Amino acid sequence: MLNEEPLKSRSFLSISVPVATVFISSFCLMVLEMVAGRLIARYLGSSLYTWTAVIEVVLAGITIGYYIGGRIADNFDTQKSLPVLFIAGSISCVLIIIFGNAIREWLFLWQFGWPVRVFSTMAIMFLLPCTVLGAITPVVAKDALEKGLPKGRTVGDIYAWGAAGSIAGTLAAGYYLIPAMGTMTLIWLVAGILAILAIICRLRFRPAYLWLAVFAFLLITAAAPTQWCMTLGAGLMLREPIDPRVIYQDESQYCYIAVKQLSAFPDRRIFMQDTLKHSEIIMGDINDLQYEYTIIYADITRLMNQNKKNLNVMFIGGGGYVFPRYIQANWPGSRIDVVEIDPAVTRAAIEEFGLEKNSPINIFTMDARNYVDKLLEDRHNGKPIPKYDFIYEDAFNDYSVPYQLVTREFNDKIAEILSDDGAYIMNLVDTHDIAQFLGAVINTLQKTFPYVYVTAEQNSHPVTREPFVIVAAKKPIDMMALQDDKKIKIWHPTEAEMEYFRKSSRGIVLTDDYAPVENLLTPVVNRSFRETLGQRYLDDAKTLKAEGKLNESVVAFENAARFSPSTSILAFNEIALIKAAQNKPLESIKAFQAALDSYDPNITKERLRGPIYLNLGILLNQLGGKDDSRRYLAKAIEEFRLELANDPNSALTWSRLGQTFGMIGDLNEASNAFEKAIALEPGNMAHRYSLAQVFESQDRLTDAIAVVQKAIELASISGNSDATADLKEYLSSLERKQAAKAPK
Repeated sequence: MLNEEPLKSRSFLSISVPVATVFISSFCLMVLEMVAGRLIARYLGSSLYTWTAVIEVVLAGITIGYYIGGRIADNFDTQKSLPVLFIAGSISCVLIIIFGNAIREWLFLWQFGWPVRVFSTMAIMFLLPCTVLGAITPVVAKDALEKGLPKGRTVGDIYAWGAAGSIAGTLAAGYYLIPAMGTMTLIWLVAGILAILAIICRLRFRPAYLWLAVFAFLLITAAAPTQWCMTLGAGLMLREPIDPRVIYQDESQYCYIAVKQLSAFPDRRIFMQDTLKHSEIIMGDINDLQYEYTIIYADITRLMNQNKKNLNVMFIGGGGYVFPRYIQANWPGSRIDVVEIDPAVTRAAIEEFGLEKNSPINIFTMDARNYVDKLLEDRHNGKPIPKYDFIYEDAFNDYSVPYQLVTREFNDKIAEILSDDGAYIMNLVDTHDIAQFLGAVINTLQKTFPYVYVTAEQNSHPVTREPFVIVAAKKPIDMMALQDDKKIKIWHPTEAEMEYFRKSSRGIVLTDDYAPVENLLTPVVNRSFRETLGQRYLDDAKTLKAEGKLNESVVAFENAARFSPSTSILAFNEIALIKAAQNKPLESIKAFQAALDSYDPNITKERLRGPIYLNLGILLNQLGGKDDSRRYLAKAIEEFRLELANDPNSALTWSRLGQTFGMIGDLNEASNAFEKAIALEPGNMAHRYSLAQVFESQDRLTDAIAVVQKAIELASISGNSDATADLKEYLSSLERKQAAKAPK
């Protein structure tokens, strides 16, 4: 009995070190899990898929770690194993930063669908550190048992304190550390803690000191503002690529926020939340709306406001606060309520997006569903609440849709606070041909509102993701009275198209119990990934071409065409031009034909068929195919005339038309076309040179000489010495030719 107290004291001291170790390691593990959700959201959005991947990878890492840790504990000295595991954990945390900065350039990941890409990205970045940290617990348990402590109580204490560390890490990261420090800084902090723990576990373990020195150097390289650190850090992928356009950035519990300045004159800025552009503005001109859906919002508001001088409006989602300020400017004195859950978003809008600090706009920092519930509760308690003329939904994108804001139950509540003459207006992203999410939202709104309309910009494409505007009302709206805006043309679906949208979702009605928004949007996101991948390959191909790496450039152009139908015609056209420059006319013709075959008027924005027909005509003429050449040249003329009907002020198209007429021998039409090009671009020497050649072919040498003399005058004024020399040489040949024809 006399030795019981010292035994308890020794027992407590013996168990305190193991439980502290697992507490800290579990704390770090859960911090990484919380960081993973935020970091992945910056690249792939925050969705059910994101958090499913985070939980799955973390649990997989812990499971593998327990398995490996158990075998390490049985086969190696636990006192020597623990510092090695802590060093490995610290290194793997630094690798998270490196992979996070490098992975956006790994184009092979873009080939996967949305769920697979989310999981793959998460696994590459976080599986290793979760595995290493998971291995610590069984090693610590074995070490504690070797000290002769009670087995059951010891194992229970270790796993209990590990769970406590996980709870503490989750709470600390979610409520304080991430918004206070940001994800990258927090990862560095975890890596530093693990490096220090390696030394504490074994003071004479030299590799731990070596890694701590390396870690300190890497941290300085990643964080110091000096130029050499910035350059080296970017090269080692320890820093994000520097974007000089970023003038503001922050990280909150909800998202990564950045404001970018696209141009200084005018001062054009965009508001980013995670990966997506939310708002765009020209500072100082709130009436110059930049986004198509906000222009439609404005047109609908003017159509329905019934000449009211003041409006009661509510916005679900603030973003850059562009359209709320537009309402404020055009309907002064209106009640404008903005429900924005993230205070950091509002702060960014005040700092760099023009929102007044003491704005008359009422800002409610809470979830929109909770705000609406509060209004209805106030009404139930006899308090007066507003009836809104317009409720604007602006909280969606194609990577993240708060499902609770699209359900029938929420729509029913919206209807209760909407005036009888009002409208509930939302925008969402989908495609015309898939339209699963769009169709489900229409089906759901029609359960609450008798009148539901859809509109969009007319120039949208059936297979590319586009913003749609949906209007729900209690009374009919003459949407056909919505006229084309000076900036955009309005598209109104037919009843057949509306029926297609409704059926596209297989009749799904979204409810609080069933709202599979991520599944409905997956085809759209997958298509978006492929379009983005195609554009990335296209950009890489252009860079390689500019560097003279033509064969590598061709491969990149082929990949662009493979992944993105909208870039196919441009990619194959570039391949054809490269093959022509390499003196491979047959391969060039084949590529031009592939470009024409890939043309789809629904998705191809570039008007390249005219130049392709012209180039095919030139190549076939060189190979002796006169009839085929004239056939393609005739198609080129037809295409150029169509282009000029849409844009008669295109000097380039007039010049190409003149070149084509010259090839088929219609020199009068050729000269007329070149004269039009010169009128539009008087300083372009190429147009004048081409016109002079046409005049020379017509034996109008005096006219040709006059054109060249004027070109020499303009080239001399502009200081273009090379062009002046070439033109003078051409002038001399024309004068000699004229002199030879003069009567003796």
